[in-house]
Amino acid sequence: MTTEDPDDRALWSQAAGGSAHAFGVLFDRHAKAVYNHCFRLTASWAEAEDHLQATFLLAWRKKSQVMRLERESALPWLLTVATNVVRNEQRSLTRRVRNLRRVGEERAVPDHADMVAERLDDQQRMKELLAAVEKLPRNEREALALCVWAEVSYEDAAAVLGIAAVSVRARVSKAKAKLQQPVLVHTGKDR
Repeated sequence: MTTEDPDDRALWSQAAGGSAHAFGVLFDRHAKAVYNHCFRLTASWAEAEDHLQATFLLAWRKKSQVMRLERESALPWLLTVATNVVRNEQRSLTRRVRNLRRVGEERAVPDHADMVAERLDDQQRMKELLAAVEKLPRNEREALALCVWAEVSYEDAAAVLGIAAVSVRARVSKAKAKLQQPVLVHTGKDR
């Protein structure tokens, strides 16, 4: 700085009054020191560049609030602003990472097309089976529904129907003989 160059206090006063030229001189004078300070805080030249820009942007915005520098050099104040800019960015990054972890990994959504096709197939098979069962006598349909489909024991079905367990067994046997076995196997899954 020569005797003709104004000191930081004079430049800051001019910048606070709206002089972009005075602020530009302050930038030229202290940008390298602020840049290196930001690098030391982040260990990243790219981040240091971003933080340098954010520091001077914030300083420009606050120039009217800080009308007069407490010290002869603006550098200590600029380094404090830079430190706060870096810390704020690091806190924001920590919050974003924490929020991403809360969300968790994206879970794969199963393809419902297979399930829908399977359900439609089950419905069609059940319609075919019911059409065949409707042709059976009522007593055989009831025994079949209780013992085969609902998996009730012969003894319990006998108690419900009011007949002997042997009779229930005979009705189920007759119903199965009348129906085709492959149709009976696919009765649809419980949903």
